[in-house]
Amino acid sequence: MRASPQRLAVGLITLISVGYMTFPVTVLAGNGGTPGIVVLATCLPGFFVPHFLHLRAALRGAEPGGPVLGLAIQVLAAYAPFAILPGHLGVWWTGVPTILLGSVLLRLRPRAALGCLIVMTAAQFALSLRYSPGPYALGGALYSVITLIVTGFVIYGVVRLVVVSRRLAQTRMDLAEAAVLRERLRISRDLHDGLGSSLTAIALKGDLARRLVEGDPAAAGTELSELVHVARDAAQEVRQVARGYREMSLREEVHRAVALLEASGVSCQTNLADLPMSGPVDEVLAWAVREGVTNVVRHSQATTCSISTSAHAGAVRLEVVNDRARRRSGDGGGLTGLRERAVGLGGSLTAERTGGGFRLALEVPA
Repeated sequence: MRASPQRLAVGLITLISVGYMTFPVTVLAGNGGTPGIVVLATCLPGFFVPHFLHLRAALRGAEPGGPVLGLAIQVLAAYAPFAILPGHLGVWWTGVPTILLGSVLLRLRPRAALGCLIVMTAAQFALSLRYSPGPYALGGALYSVITLIVTGFVIYGVVRLVVVSRRLAQTRMDLAEAAVLRERLRISRDLHDGLGSSLTAIALKGDLARRLVEGDPAAAGTELSELVHVARDAAQEVRQVARGYREMSLREEVHRAVALLEASGVSCQTNLADLPMSGPVDEVLAWAVREGVTNVVRHSQATTCSISTSAHAGAVRLEVVNDRARRRSGDGGGLTGLRERAVGLGGSLTAERTGGGFRLALEVPA
């Protein structure tokens, strides 16, 4: 069973703390007399209780700053023993400020922590020179300063790595959820835009076939054959949506739109300019034709409809215009999906009344 990063961090910092304090506690308990017992009974818990409280808060993601009472108690517990212990025992306490730097880096904002680091480095150098006289005093003081810096930043780095790894894991989960949501929105949008048009065509052709079945059986049979063809196309579209693969062409969609409009009794005029377009642009224009024509059939009393494309200032513009719009002239969900497609290519969508009619205009960079 793998330990969590937080447990590993707490274990490592506890190991560092115990390692630094094993000999000081042993020496002060055995040879420190009353001063040693006082220091162990007061300063030891006064130092390590705030230390692990700061550690726990930092591991939970607490930001630096705020009240520093716990840190002040920890500083007092770290440096007061040097005034209490005799010189030959004070040397054993010099490892405690080394651990203190980790709390300072975790608790204070960067500028304040940098100032404390400079002060603590100077204090550690002075204390080491004081308690390590002789020819190796300077080397020992430099070694003590290096130990202070390395240990403090190890504690800080371990805690920050745990916090960052937890945030990265949460970010991965958020991205996965966002990807699932985007896929759901894609399926919903494609089903609405694609299947809605096909179902409208099926309903129209079925209604027309019903009216013709007695008076003109041959024409009714033709309409039923086309209805079956449209139904098969709809089934294929559903499979394509499920696989995430859709390929649409503007000219093919215009051809289908003209057939749908004429079947519903709407005269249609087309004027498609011969423009060079990329695949995504051609596809979004095809979606616009499908949505626009579906809205004409569903939500208007139009007798005429025009579909046209033109070029302007490096952009391609498509217009679907009908002559008679009802009060409810468009499907909000479909227009929202179409607007998302247009914006995704850096374009725009306009849906507006024009006198008694309605215009759907989509413009995207060519």
